[in-house]
Amino acid sequence: MSRARRIVVTTLHGFSCGLPNPATDSTLKAWLTDAHVGTESIGLFSIVRLPYTLKFLWSPVMDRYVPPFLGRRRGWMIVTQGALGLLLAAIGLTRPDTHPFMFGLVAFAITFAAASQDIVVDAYRRESLPEEELALGTSLYILGYRAGMIMAGAIALAASSTVPWPVVYAGLGALTVVGALATFFGPNPEIEVAAPASFRDAVVEPLKEFLSRKGVWTVLAFVLAYKLGDNLANSLTMNFYLQELKFDKTEISAIAKGVGLLSLVVGGLAGGTITLKIGTNRALWILGVLQALSIGNFALLAHYGKSHVLLVFAIVTEMFVVGASGSAYAAYMAAQTDRRYTATQYALLTAVMGMSNTVLAMPMGYVEKALGWEGYFLFCMVMAIPGLLLLRIVAPWPTTPAGTP
Repeated sequence: MSRARRIVVTTLHGFSCGLPNPATDSTLKAWLTDAHVGTESIGLFSIVRLPYTLKFLWSPVMDRYVPPFLGRRRGWMIVTQGALGLLLAAIGLTRPDTHPFMFGLVAFAITFAAASQDIVVDAYRRESLPEEELALGTSLYILGYRAGMIMAGAIALAASSTVPWPVVYAGLGALTVVGALATFFGPNPEIEVAAPASFRDAVVEPLKEFLSRKGVWTVLAFVLAYKLGDNLANSLTMNFYLQELKFDKTEISAIAKGVGLLSLVVGGLAGGTITLKIGTNRALWILGVLQALSIGNFALLAHYGKSHVLLVFAIVTEMFVVGASGSAYAAYMAAQTDRRYTATQYALLTAVMGMSNTVLAMPMGYVEKALGWEGYFLFCMVMAIPGLLLLRIVAPWPTTPAGTP
């Protein structure tokens, strides 16, 4: 596969994986807010994203078994992308106000399909990209991912002002064809990693190899903690904009989801470039500190109240550093995997990462009620500190010349 073809396929797969993220998070919460669901209940709806945290449990199935079409990775991608399209359309058949359980069940199924897609896309990218292209490929994947988030975030939110939410979600379902086309026309990896010979090999060997490494528990703690503060802060920002600051959905679409996500894309590209130039360790340090400080801008916004200027400043700065740090963070996680066990090991790492905006985010509605919005964002800022402290162990500032990974 030529470099240009790898770039296109990687970017479009990023779009496909980014699309369901807001659809089960901020955009879903906007729908819940429109349906007059309370803040505490909206916080509890974070449980629908639990499959992102638990996906390592079924990743061995996708490693072990090969669909009868398109090969192991591409076959599973087509299956998950088809399921996503159907489920995104199906959620419009339920209502969050009158049938909250059924609504949550379909949202949970969407996240399960999305998490399954992530498993195989991450493995495909790791197996398809040469080592020297991994950082660049990860940045391009994130670029596509952010584009998918813009579509399911800013554009979907703006559309919901004029068309019903079920129609919005049906449109998102139709967009899954982008990922399916990339999968269909994208070739199998040039060096195909053989499927495990048995289900035991698919389950035991990847975990045995990973968990036998020195300092593995510190690595897992870092993966959980590095973006903890930012993920907790973002778990309730949609409610903060709509209910506390009284912005309307058009304003949020233009500022929070439009300009903000554009800043996220630019930050992701900048982060990929910075990581290539100064190395992953240095990038994690510099961008991690900026990421933690940027949360404080939301505390300022909560203190002074509704302000378009402060909102733009807070969102643009926070999204830029989040996108930039995300590139270094993703490159770090990819480097922790063994090519023989890519799907299961990467799924384990991203599942641990996902705990910060699923399980740990569930009680945040109650934390906000206890602390108020200003106190809540200061709390999230403090929660970013453990990840920075762990950098001294997992990614110490290198003594090698700048530009050495």
